[in-house]
Amino acid sequence: MVRFPISISKKIIYKSIAISAILIIASVLIGIEVEWISRGSLPETLSWMNTHKAIFALNVLIEGSALAFLYSCIGSLFLSVAAGAIIFSVIAFINYYKSKLVGEPFFPWDIIQRKEGMDVGPLFTGSSDLLRAVLILAIIGILLMLHIRLGKRLSVSWISRLAIGFSAVVVLMSFGLQVSWAKEQVVSAGVDESIWSQQVNYDSNGLMLAFTLNVQHSIITEPENYNAAEIAGITRQFDHTEEAVPVFGQLADQEPVRKQPNVIFIMSEAFWDPSRLTNLSFSSDPVPTVHRLQQERSTGYMLSPQFGGGTSNVEFEVLTGFSMSLLPAGSVPYLQYIDRPVPSLASYFNSRGYKSMAIHSYEGWFWKRNEVYKQLGFADFKSKDNFVDPEYKGPYISDAEVARSIMKEVDETEEPVFIYAVTMQNHSPYTDEARYGEGGNSIRVEGDLTDEAASMLETYTQGAHDADRSLQMLIDHYADSDEPTYIVFYGDHLPTLGLEYDLYRQAGFVGSSNPDDWSLEEYERLRSTPFVTWSNFSVKEEKAEVISSSFVGSYVLNALSMKPEGQFAFNTELYKTAPGLIRNLTVDKDHNLAHTMSSSQESKLEQYKLLQYDLLFGEQYSWSERPEEITE
Repeated sequence: MVRFPISISKKIIYKSIAISAILIIASVLIGIEVEWISRGSLPETLSWMNTHKAIFALNVLIEGSALAFLYSCIGSLFLSVAAGAIIFSVIAFINYYKSKLVGEPFFPWDIIQRKEGMDVGPLFTGSSDLLRAVLILAIIGILLMLHIRLGKRLSVSWISRLAIGFSAVVVLMSFGLQVSWAKEQVVSAGVDESIWSQQVNYDSNGLMLAFTLNVQHSIITEPENYNAAEIAGITRQFDHTEEAVPVFGQLADQEPVRKQPNVIFIMSEAFWDPSRLTNLSFSSDPVPTVHRLQQERSTGYMLSPQFGGGTSNVEFEVLTGFSMSLLPAGSVPYLQYIDRPVPSLASYFNSRGYKSMAIHSYEGWFWKRNEVYKQLGFADFKSKDNFVDPEYKGPYISDAEVARSIMKEVDETEEPVFIYAVTMQNHSPYTDEARYGEGGNSIRVEGDLTDEAASMLETYTQGAHDADRSLQMLIDHYADSDEPTYIVFYGDHLPTLGLEYDLYRQAGFVGSSNPDDWSLEEYERLRSTPFVTWSNFSVKEEKAEVISSSFVGSYVLNALSMKPEGQFAFNTELYKTAPGLIRNLTVDKDHNLAHTMSSSQESKLEQYKLLQYDLLFGEQYSWSERPEEITE
């Protein structure tokens, strides 16, 4: 037997104790720091820690495991703690501001957004933020000094580092994937994972535990009853209908329209009707075109799955007919799921001899549109780089320029055109009152608002007014055209007007800064954007007081007497009983509001889930015209 000198054994033991003690102390301090930043209040953090001791301990375990992993990679204990403090601080600040701006916390899949990720730099100006930043920098400075003085004394062999790193990865993956032993710890700690409200989930369980638990929700598992026969049973419900007679509507002289009409969708960035803020008054109508169409046509408001951001998710629902409510909260399908051909409105119109084209007046990489649009079946994509000497309004290409681009593409194409256009002019922030130049805000706001809020609303309202005028440009252009044309216009989500819904609260639109305290009516208000249509021929539109963005495609196809297929045919039936369907809110045909669908609708919802799984993740049994894989 080999015997080591007692001094060497003690040295190893003392070093191990010192390293463990430093990691534990650092993990606890970082755990407090993370919650302090994320919650914005040290007293609130201490109160939460006192009432959720076991849950706080699990957060510390996750943060400690991450520090141990960094230590195994970097080799210096103090540098690893410094790096961990920086990483966790950034995550906490992003979570804090994302929650305040759009009412959603920081999710694991937000990391893959890269350039699309949230830039919190411009918001990082408050005195409390600066105080916390100075404190963090001071701690990092101390850690660097300790590294210089003591770093070598606490170094370990590469074998030990490998063992530490492996153990840390096992712990992190166990909680992320919820293996049995980790799940037991979560249950015994009293964790209540409120998936229905992720903000409650993060507030109750702490940032890092809630963040880690959400990893499992990014993994889509196959439903137990998913198979070809089950999907065939669903599709048989709508496959029995015959192809509609190719008459798309009537001209003013009652002549039938047999020529396929151009179909133009315009998703206007953050477009909303600010005059819905009834406690305020405006010097003139902000959106007269939309108001006129809401009176003349059958349309009204679209229920959006988003607030303040996440444009691509609204786009996803409209183009595919799928529902974000059936995916993990916070998902971004364009970034996570669409990596193969998926049936959409673009592929539908392609199959009927149309040219499907997407237009967006911003960078093509944004939300991976340059890749996703190909998988959805678009033949062409015109992004910012393809605009020649465009007009700008503020920092972005103007809505009027997008309208002119639509007219040019339609008029220069011989075959009928399906265009999906996304504007950018009225993108946030709206805090620059000189955004449109001196005297650029033509509409004044009066009411009980702070000067800052009033200025922000006037800047936003000017952008909404310009979007409304660009819609009128298109109407004027096609009013006298012999080309049958159908236009769909809507906003993707309401704008972010201050932290914690500040302007909406000042105007009495909602009564609380916490969405979990809102009534169903308030929640509906913060998710309802104007939805209008126009055509230079009459169509058979039904009343659409409220319609979810996932049902817009079916609504349009039925209005044009074009036979819906696949998920669009299924949605035609679901829309009749539940025209509004987003996470945490359903609206039935009588406009009754509820958090979930009624028991009588549950079977339809289960079929919807299966159909969506089949086309998005499964074997695509329900897609008869599936193209070959797109590879580049």
